[in-house]
Amino acid sequence: MTAATYSDGSEPFEFRMLFYDKRYRSITLQIITIVLFMLAVAWLVDNVVQNFRDLGKDFSFGFLFQPASYDINQTLIEYTSRSPHWKAAVVGILNTLLIAFLGCIAATIVGVLIGVARLSQNWLVSRFMTVYIEGFRNVPVLLWILLMSTIFATALPSPRQAPQLLGGALVPTNRGFYLPAFEWGAGSLPLVIIFLLSIVAIIVFRRWARTRQQETGEILPVFWISLALFFLPSLIAFFLLGRPIGLEFAELKGFNYQGGLYVRNSFMALWLALSLYTAAFIAENVRAGIQAISKGQTEASYSLGLPPSRTMNLVILPQALRIIIPPLISQYLNLTKNSSLAIAVGYMDITGTLGGITLNQTGREMECLLLVMGFYLIVSLLISGVMNVYNSAVALKER
Repeated sequence: MTAATYSDGSEPFEFRMLFYDKRYRSITLQIITIVLFMLAVAWLVDNVVQNFRDLGKDFSFGFLFQPASYDINQTLIEYTSRSPHWKAAVVGILNTLLIAFLGCIAATIVGVLIGVARLSQNWLVSRFMTVYIEGFRNVPVLLWILLMSTIFATALPSPRQAPQLLGGALVPTNRGFYLPAFEWGAGSLPLVIIFLLSIVAIIVFRRWARTRQQETGEILPVFWISLALFFLPSLIAFFLLGRPIGLEFAELKGFNYQGGLYVRNSFMALWLALSLYTAAFIAENVRAGIQAISKGQTEASYSLGLPPSRTMNLVILPQALRIIIPPLISQYLNLTKNSSLAIAVGYMDITGTLGGITLNQTGREMECLLLVMGFYLIVSLLISGVMNVYNSAVALKER
């Protein structure tokens, strides 16, 4: 017997077709998988709630509004021990974002330079970069963080013996680094606005110069013009407005320095270790991206009279970016997540505040860990989103 069919030749729907008909089978299996996953999550949540109930605890975030009752050694906003736990968490979040942002910038600069230098024709330079890369990549980052912290604590002199470098602008001590701090006076806001407009002008000019070069082949002195736009408007406005922004230098008073900008050794150790460690991986990404470009591209640019520097900037790197950026995103994410090791040197990030002291004081381990995990998840997704947009912008455009 054959199955009944409609006038148009199609078969009527039967329940068995959900599993035996290839038109419906994949959808059926996906629905079953989703239902099983949701049931597993529901069972886990119910189990956690039941365990909390047995322990006499509830699931609440009310503890965030209770006084934190602990100090934080480095803050970017006003904070005291009487501030609530949510403000301590914000301080930790800002400290995490600061180390991640500065670390990504430093790691990118160092990584690109080392990746290019490893391809140098100079045997000594190439081998030295190889030793650097292999040394950092094959040692856990936690050990590098502890090593940097130990070096700063033992190798640097005490405040009374510390040298004042760059005319007192940098004072390295075993208690931390002292840098000049800005003193904002009347007229400082217009000066800041002019500086920001100069940066916008540089971006617009460089895009215009790139477009003009592609259309006419004329190469403008982009670097020097950008340098002039960066400094000249701000300098002219600085003197016309009566020098509204000054610098406060640290001064030795007693057994320590006072004034200026104080940067703790824990921050410097964490920032330097994460930057140099991640730079070793970025350098390999850069090297692989450059070597993936055909040598014929380099030979063709040389035949056109382009020097090696312009060949790298105009021919090789633009094509290599499509290979470099995807793994570069992973390195940025790794650096951001590795910053959670900050507690090893006493730098109070989100893991040390909300995921450390607050968790131990309040006993709200589930709530604190969920908040910390949510923060890292959101930051990672934002980094991935921004870098994917940039990756799309620099991707090779086909006709």
